[in-house]
Amino acid sequence: MADYTKRGKKPVNKIYLIIPVIILTALFLGGVYYSQFMMTEYDFSGRLSSLDIDTKISPLAANLALPVEDNVDVDDISSESVILAGGEGSLLASKDATKQMYPASTTKVMTALLALKYGNLSDEVTVTDDSVITEAGASLAGIKPGDKLTLDQLLYGLMLPSGNDAANAIAVHIGGSVDNFVKMMNDEAKRIGAVDTNFVNPSGLSDSNHYTTAYDLYLIFNEAMKDSRFMNYAGAPSYNVSYTAADGTQVTKSWKNGNRYITGQAAAPRGIVVDAGKTGTTLAAGSCLVICSENAEGKRYISVVLKSKNRADLYDNMSKLLSKINK
Repeated sequence: MADYTKRGKKPVNKIYLIIPVIILTALFLGGVYYSQFMMTEYDFSGRLSSLDIDTKISPLAANLALPVEDNVDVDDISSESVILAGGEGSLLASKDATKQMYPASTTKVMTALLALKYGNLSDEVTVTDDSVITEAGASLAGIKPGDKLTLDQLLYGLMLPSGNDAANAIAVHIGGSVDNFVKMMNDEAKRIGAVDTNFVNPSGLSDSNHYTTAYDLYLIFNEAMKDSRFMNYAGAPSYNVSYTAADGTQVTKSWKNGNRYITGQAAAPRGIVVDAGKTGTTLAAGSCLVICSENAEGKRYISVVLKSKNRADLYDNMSKLLSKINK
């Protein structure tokens, strides 16, 4: 054995020479992997087109991926959150599409979805006291406790005048109570992959725990459109209704759609036709809109605009978004 003490040196442990080599190698390989990862753009269209909405739990339940932001220049759009997607799942434009926002009455798309899924349109519904809305400025269909309408009529009252009273009447009829129906809404949202959404009422009245995202609203509207009957309600310019009031008299009303594209008060870009949609407005949510449109070739698109500063700004921003379809 060598006598290192004679040279005044301590024995060198070879392990101390190996460790730095291992560390440097790991850092080099990790850097290569990271650079390759950062250069790979996530395919958002793959996420959309791979949705399996027939399963009880969507594959998106873990929120495994986020949309690529700003696929198309959206600097000209002032609304806080937007998305424009093709019906087959191609993403054309987005801006903060996964930011949680107040949806206002666009909430009613989910209410209509569940009514069509679990109800019969010919059902006679007696309006209960639960349907009374006392919030100032709330949009109403004008129905009263004791009135008798069909579910079909209530759906028009839900989607055209955006009746919060109609929303509650539907909720009680379908869910047994408003609370039970809200649970159904949240269960359905999770099932279709709208994992950043939480509902606390069927109408969209302001609540800090009632929120969605532009992307989730796209998913909900896309799901609702799979039932062709939904388009009858979301795309009707007006509807004349006659029903029996609580005192037995006949009530006749005309409900008009609040969507200006549907009524012709707003013009879509050349070559684009708006088929259906749902508006929403509260102080907290601003002006909101989700619509379905088609281009000249018949290709369908869904677009969402959340939190515009006013109604004029809402339609200006939506038209700017729709104009990107032809680019």
